[in-house]
Amino acid sequence: MLAIGSPQAWQALVGREAQAERMAEAVAALASGRGAVLEIAGDPGMGKTRLLGRLAQLASGQGARVARSTALRGNTIARQLFRDAWADVPAPDAADADDDEGFRRVRSALSDWAADPVGIGGAVIFDDVHLADEASTRLLARLIRTPVPGPLLMAIGHCPRRTGSLLLEALDDGSRTGTVVRVELGALDVTAVNQLLSAWSGTRDLDPGYLEQIRAASDGNPRYLRVLNAAGWRPELWPDSPGEDTGALLREGASMAAELDALSAAETSVVTAAAVLGGSFRPEDVAVICAAITPGAAITSGAAVTPGASTASSASATLGLGLAGILDALDDLVRADVVRHIAPGARFAFRHPLLGHVAHERASLPTLLAAHQRALDLLKARGAGMVDLAKHAEHLVGTDAAAAAPLLARGAGEILPDAPETAVRWLRLALQTPVGERPSAERDALMLECCRALSAAGRFEEARALAHDVLRDDTWLTGPLRQRAYAMRIAAERQLGRYDEASAVASAAIEALPRPLTAGAAELAFEYGALHLYRGTYALARPVVQEVAAAVKAASEGTAAGAAGAAGATGFADVAVARAGSRTSAASAPDEAGPLGASHDVDTYLIDIPSAPEARAAAAVRVLAAFGDAFLGETADAIPALVESARLVDGLPDATAARNPELLAMLGCGEMFMEGYTAAARHLRRCLAIARKGGPQQMKLNVLLGLAFIDQQTGNLRRCEERAEEASRVARATGADDGVSMSEALRVGAMIWTRPRAESAAVVAAAEQALRSARPGNGWWSGSAAMQLAVVRMVTGDAAGCVDALLEGGGGPELRKLQPAYRPMLLSMLSTAALRCGRPDLARQAAQDAEQAAEASGLSVQRAYVVRAQAALRAAEGDHATAAQLFEQAALGFRRANRPVQHAWTLLAGSASAMQALGPTVAATWLDTAEEVARVHGAARIAEDVADVRTRLLTGGAARPAAQPAATALAGAVVVVTPTAVAAGAVAPVGAAAAAAVMAVPAATDGAPVDPAPPVALQPDVRDLLTTREREIAALVATGRRSRAIADELFLSHRTVETHLARIYRKLNVSSRTALAHLLQGTDSPGPD
Repeated sequence: MLAIGSPQAWQALVGREAQAERMAEAVAALASGRGAVLEIAGDPGMGKTRLLGRLAQLASGQGARVARSTALRGNTIARQLFRDAWADVPAPDAADADDDEGFRRVRSALSDWAADPVGIGGAVIFDDVHLADEASTRLLARLIRTPVPGPLLMAIGHCPRRTGSLLLEALDDGSRTGTVVRVELGALDVTAVNQLLSAWSGTRDLDPGYLEQIRAASDGNPRYLRVLNAAGWRPELWPDSPGEDTGALLREGASMAAELDALSAAETSVVTAAAVLGGSFRPEDVAVICAAITPGAAITSGAAVTPGASTASSASATLGLGLAGILDALDDLVRADVVRHIAPGARFAFRHPLLGHVAHERASLPTLLAAHQRALDLLKARGAGMVDLAKHAEHLVGTDAAAAAPLLARGAGEILPDAPETAVRWLRLALQTPVGERPSAERDALMLECCRALSAAGRFEEARALAHDVLRDDTWLTGPLRQRAYAMRIAAERQLGRYDEASAVASAAIEALPRPLTAGAAELAFEYGALHLYRGTYALARPVVQEVAAAVKAASEGTAAGAAGAAGATGFADVAVARAGSRTSAASAPDEAGPLGASHDVDTYLIDIPSAPEARAAAAVRVLAAFGDAFLGETADAIPALVESARLVDGLPDATAARNPELLAMLGCGEMFMEGYTAAARHLRRCLAIARKGGPQQMKLNVLLGLAFIDQQTGNLRRCEERAEEASRVARATGADDGVSMSEALRVGAMIWTRPRAESAAVVAAAEQALRSARPGNGWWSGSAAMQLAVVRMVTGDAAGCVDALLEGGGGPELRKLQPAYRPMLLSMLSTAALRCGRPDLARQAAQDAEQAAEASGLSVQRAYVVRAQAALRAAEGDHATAAQLFEQAALGFRRANRPVQHAWTLLAGSASAMQALGPTVAATWLDTAEEVARVHGAARIAEDVADVRTRLLTGGAARPAAQPAATALAGAVVVVTPTAVAAGAVAPVGAAAAAAVMAVPAATDGAPVDPAPPVALQPDVRDLLTTREREIAALVATGRRSRAIADELFLSHRTVETHLARIYRKLNVSSRTALAHLLQGTDSPGPD
């Protein structure tokens, strides 16, 4: 009989609640005298045994008799399944009976046993029936087809892939006819995975992204999930490694080890060879490896292996199997579901990678060394990639370090973008070889590449320490190697937020460079520029970055034709990377400098590795120059440079882009500054896909912030919150305190709109916490914190405090210390805040400065913010006709630029002026539109304010109680943006237009409502959206003039005219000269009388 055990032994079956419910229904039916056949089907590890144990507990608890047995692997005793089930119960003697007689005796006995009047029936449970002997299988199939009458529940647990056709057919027929209740165990969902991992680790706040990744790695299988968790699974190492705790792997994977122990000698050899090969494998490759792991095989290196039938045949002969024997072994392994056939092609793979890892760890050391050496020789002969070679070379460091070190170095360079942790491991192994242990240029180059990998993995303290070690003894640091060492140290200090230290190193390194600057300084120039971007002082670095970028462009253009012909490259980055990747010579003499002028002065393979830091930096510094101009608001230079960068970067294949993710990040953020959100989102999403595969975590953080900002500006407020929360988790995981602050600021910026007024206190508290976590004096970050503080104060009605925050953070009324690209927006906010707190002179001056800044930038959204601020000034002066016209122009600008929240907010803020100038019908239309936009985008605050304003303006209702004041009107807006490598993030504009609308209505006399002013015919001129220069060019385009003719007439360059024309198209939402001419002609047509 089955030992049931205590109730505590069977806790809730996580993720199997539905299956447990079906079992409970089957047990409950026994009390009514109804039996059933219950099939529990699933892959190994899915929880069949645990579920059957729960069934036994349920049946016993209901008073049913329970018997249970498990089929044994390799059993030769006939009907063992039934013998074990009836071990302690009188059973029919069917040992010598034929199948028919045995079936009759067993069926009759089961019926009598279940009908015992002492209980409600019986439950007989058979587990792992796919392993049962043939006699048991035949008997069980007949019992399924001819169910035992009465209250008998017969449960059958099995793996369908390993179950014989006889039993499968019986179960399928029973399922179709209704005599079999099928319970299938599929993959666990994310919720169940979270519950299990939380219970095992004691941690409740698990990263949703990590949960999705480990669920995918485990195939949603509870057993695999447990093993991966115990082994210390890390997504960036999978599937090459299950984790660093191999002891836990073998301990928790004991069931898989037992499965492998039951294999024959031939099957074991095949499994070991497959585990060494990794991933999917071919039979002929298995044959080659099996030759090396035959007892007595010598460990040799460098032997050339030519794959083919003859090699496979000789290898098989050595093992004594023959290729046919290896195929037979594979066939048996497929039947046992240890390996599975992968179609199309004659390739196989383990049922799950964990089986391969367990097999690998259990193999003897001599076997593994011989097998990995043979696999390495095989892959070399086929011309495999460096990553594939390094996977075997890492096992040979102790036996052939001289051969392993270069493979590990090159492999690390190739895998770094996708798996930086693996790159770190390989580079540190290479440093343990004689080449990496003795002081030399080779060793320094290896250490610097390891420093780069550590930074990409988010291990910034280790990267900083390693960079210091390299610079401590600079005997071998000459030429480009010295520049790279300084660049690595600057990057490490910056990533740790130690900007003063980074600035000191950067300034000294840049000053030491010979003039004029050349393309060889690209890596150092890039770090210098990135540092100043984070500090908010990029204007200081711009001359250096521009000079080096120009040198890089000139060098690339000078050799592009030759490099493209040799490598088939399609862009400057592709040319550089393809050139670096195609190098085969170990030496690089000083007079053999490449097109980027970054020659190596050391004859070593370790410096000239395929990661090509010079090539990457050369491409990155050009994109950085474009991004930096966008950050500074230098639109005329930034837009053409970004267009060129986008053309080149978009042409890169995914493999090349993965090695240069910073190109995508900087390009996307530059486009974001220039209000090209569609292109920016596309590039940032591509970069995020790379980062999520295991790329640099700092890059992932910055890209998430940039995407969250775009979501916020384009009205995807809930998704903005989700991205900000993910960014916060990444920031905490990497120790990036400034990233945590910015993530929280972004989240609060979305919450300002999505939360109703009742939650204002919680939103303000979250904003204050974000401010407290921001470190003062960090340039970009502290400026963003100041802007966030201004937003919070405006939301709470503290306009004076908002002015103080902007003036202090911006360094004065011109706000020069805040983001230059957003100065029109910020100055507009300052104007409105000053207006609300009774400082009209400051308000007018800020509005005038905002107008000049918008004129210089030429960006349509910045212009819309300025127009809205001007509208607020006119409304305060009582000129509601002009104010209404300006509010409508601003709203039109926001709508055309796909800024729905700002569109609604502007209509709400201008509704009072519309009421005075245009009448209640127009005002009501504005409010209805604002309310609908707010509803679609989940902006609950705007919806509530619309209701208040509608009540006050249109129905004469009471204003909101003083306990729930609306925030002051905000015609400007504020954005908090973070660089990437620079990437960005932001906080959306906030404020309560409701208060502005209410305050703009004159007080009634004796409580009577004031009659609105007579309606004014309002026909907005689309040309008001353009600057003075843009209106000139648009007018000339409408007459049919071409760009060169316009340039000559206005004394401008052809490129400047094209830049202005691109802005005009974007602002007016047209795509051709013809459409522009039609639009302007329509504006000139007379309106109604």
